[in-house]
Amino acid sequence: MFLSVIGVVVFFGNSSSQTQVSKADLSHVPLSVSVLRLESRTVNVYEDMPGRTAAYQVAEIRPQVTGILKERLFIEGSFVEEGAALYQIDPAPYQASYNSALAALEKTKANLKSLSVTSQRFQELVKSKAVSEQEYDDNISRVALAKADVGVAEAVVAQAKINLDFTNVYAPISGIIGKSRVTKGALITANQEALLAIITQLDPMYVDMTLASSTLSYLRQNFGDLQKIPVHLFSDTAEKEPIHSGILKFYEVTVDPATSTVQLRGEFPNESATLLPGLYVRAALELELQDALLIPQKACQRLPNGSLTAWVLGKDDTVNSVPFVSTRAYGDQWLVESGLKPGDVIVTDSMIRMKPDLVIIPEYQNNTGD
Repeated sequence: MFLSVIGVVVFFGNSSSQTQVSKADLSHVPLSVSVLRLESRTVNVYEDMPGRTAAYQVAEIRPQVTGILKERLFIEGSFVEEGAALYQIDPAPYQASYNSALAALEKTKANLKSLSVTSQRFQELVKSKAVSEQEYDDNISRVALAKADVGVAEAVVAQAKINLDFTNVYAPISGIIGKSRVTKGALITANQEALLAIITQLDPMYVDMTLASSTLSYLRQNFGDLQKIPVHLFSDTAEKEPIHSGILKFYEVTVDPATSTVQLRGEFPNESATLLPGLYVRAALELELQDALLIPQKACQRLPNGSLTAWVLGKDDTVNSVPFVSTRAYGDQWLVESGLKPGDVIVTDSMIRMKPDLVIIPEYQNNTGD
């Protein structure tokens, strides 16, 4: 019985010693870690900008003659074509003025004709001394004055015709016409300050955007002609896909000293009239970046000071923390500006177990470029 107990004690003592040796041996075994080799690629990124929509054209309708409004010829809120009749002003007084001007023109033409015939007769009579040269010269002067009178009368007729035509108020542009500010029977005056109506062209639509002057300088240096850069509009419910795509028309050459920003204007198709003037929108320039370097966000660590670091595989399969700079996210990746380079191998898992000069067994992942 005594010998059996001793045997048992000795057995357990050997087992504990073996376990400690196994743990010691395992602590020196390198850790297998997934790594990824960074490769450059071409990516499209968005430079976001706040923007506000503005109508492509706006026409304020005002009368150009004075009179009583006889008819409104459009439906409020409807689409009107350029040249469509909108209002009819009482034409009676202007028609009378036009008829009077026509009669006065005919009278001056008749007088000119009479003086011209007399001038022809005097031309023959002056040769035979039947008419004095003075009388002949006076008649020539009267013919010249009569021609001038005809010219004045023709101008009066033209002005009367213009005023008569202005009694019909037409749409200067195509677009949506708002409410009428006047009703039938109202007295309106030429070039009055009060509007009759407003026509707004909604297709296409302008978007005025704001961009930091430093960003504009960067874009000009790296992308050249900005008008070749596509510009998009995004909605709050469609964050990834643009709802409208257009072109950049121009940018201002003056920087706002208060905000250090520059105004840009884009033009967007708006056939469905989903964009209305005055809307706040989120716009973005689509930039194609050549030789861009991306690193998965899960492979990065952010230090208390806000800087980003990654564990980079070096010689003899040792890893060390390397800081890098990124100011833009691309999906679930960081776009590297500096600090890392193509060909660097970075650790993508077991981040918490990494420490400087740690030896690992790298397990390379395929860089799919997603």
